[in-house]
Amino acid sequence: MNFKSFLSNMLNYQKNNKYNYTLSETQVSNNIVTEEKNDKKVSEKLQDNIDYLTVKYNALINSDINIRNINIYAKGKQYSGMLFYIDGMVDSDMVNNYILKPLMLKNKTNSETTNDSMVVTNKDDLKKRQSNLSTLENIIHNTLLPQNSIKTSDDFLEIISCINSGFTALFVDTLSDCFCIEAKGFEKRSIEKPNNEVVIRGPQEAFVENIRTNTSMLRRIINNENLVIEQCTVGKITQTKVAVCYMSNITNEDLVNEVKYRINNLDIDAITSSGNLEHLIEDDDYSIFPQLLITERSDRASANILDGRVVVLINGAPFALVAPAVFIDFLSSPEDSNLKHQYSNLVRFMRSIAFIIAVFMPSFYVAVTTYHQELIPSDLIFAISAGRKAIPFPVIFEILIMEVSFELLREASLRIPTPMGSTVGIIGGLILGEAAVSASLVSPLLIIIVAITGICSFAIPDYSLSFALRLFRFVYIVLAYMAGFLGLSLGIFVQLISLCNLKSFGVSYFSPYVPSGNKDTLNKFYINPIWQRNKRSNFLNTKKPDFEGHISMKWKKKQK
Repeated sequence: MNFKSFLSNMLNYQKNNKYNYTLSETQVSNNIVTEEKNDKKVSEKLQDNIDYLTVKYNALINSDINIRNINIYAKGKQYSGMLFYIDGMVDSDMVNNYILKPLMLKNKTNSETTNDSMVVTNKDDLKKRQSNLSTLENIIHNTLLPQNSIKTSDDFLEIISCINSGFTALFVDTLSDCFCIEAKGFEKRSIEKPNNEVVIRGPQEAFVENIRTNTSMLRRIINNENLVIEQCTVGKITQTKVAVCYMSNITNEDLVNEVKYRINNLDIDAITSSGNLEHLIEDDDYSIFPQLLITERSDRASANILDGRVVVLINGAPFALVAPAVFIDFLSSPEDSNLKHQYSNLVRFMRSIAFIIAVFMPSFYVAVTTYHQELIPSDLIFAISAGRKAIPFPVIFEILIMEVSFELLREASLRIPTPMGSTVGIIGGLILGEAAVSASLVSPLLIIIVAITGICSFAIPDYSLSFALRLFRFVYIVLAYMAGFLGLSLGIFVQLISLCNLKSFGVSYFSPYVPSGNKDTLNKFYINPIWQRNKRSNFLNTKKPDFEGHISMKWKKKQK
């Protein structure tokens, strides 16, 4: 009986209501954090502002929040003030030399007195001397703060946003406005060479994490006043800065409005990368193919802006989003526009061959060896049969083993330290391939097929498109094993229908071919010489369709 009770107690579940802590429904509902509508204004009493910001920023426990109480000299009188900033976000030397010294130290500028008595010590004096208050604000703004970027505000929501961005907030007793002084000094990465979009001929500058640095790079390339950079914030918590860049005299207004509409209508707490924003504004959420072009090169982003597209920059992300994007864009390289058109067309043709091989070569091998042996020459089929004679697995299991192993090697080479990555990829592939053949797990021909497929997948310029091809390669392998060429044909038919139906910000994914459009642009498979690219992409419906004059090289025109 004791043994039976022991088993019952051990195997049967009994709900235990005695825990170390309990959370009742009432407690949980009371502890839910709700978004506070911060409509509080700056108080005329300095201590009220200090108390509010101390609570707002948890200044008693936050080690990087600095509150500096100061005495301000203005026109021979002394006022109480306070500086509020985040340590590490501001330049200490700038705060000391250009904010504290002009305000605190007596000098000729702030020691001069006026005929009017300007002693303001309490609220009663404040009511009597409203004109003096405006004078005090003007004195501080125009005389005592030698900074190039100062803005005043009485809204704490705007002030907090400035403080979080690296501004220094100055509060003065009896003034209902705050001075937001730009004194940013946080560390940031310098401009470096592109790591993913490497070119031989072309600029060697890549975007960085600082959005203002990225916009300045665009300004330096597009030296024109029609370049518009509109800034908005996304994320209720992070308040991430997002810049929408376009040419006001070229880009279609409907495209600009659609991009801004999607960005401004995102109800989300945080945006931490360009990939987050890409997934939130693309047309088809479930399509595997990329619908926005991602680039880290400032020259490529500038070229797309001049073509009539919209570029979106995110603070904290070294990548730009280009909208809209078509299929040809993902097979193009930034170097195509720098090479002679003959070279660019040859390279694009090779990329197209690599695209077809990377997607269909393993599935073609499975279909031929499983269902369509009559298509193989007799000598080759005897060689394939001899190679697979000792292999106990079907061809589908054989090829899946190698494809999965290759993907694991690729992922491992990316995650380990860079000096060891290439070594692990090469040695690991050779050892695994040789061991698999020696152990009669795979045939030698299959090793060659998987290796060629992997090399061709590396020739795809766009990382997102390469991911989509890797996924569809497995789908076509399964279809080929199930129905041979019929399965491949069915898969290609369904995929082409879905891609023809796919749009990127209202633009067909296969433009300018489906529907048929202007071919004298860079956005097509065959590239014309640069002097024949007369038109911008007509699927963008730009305000200025002509890219260049009918005769661009006027020096060749015969003089009359």
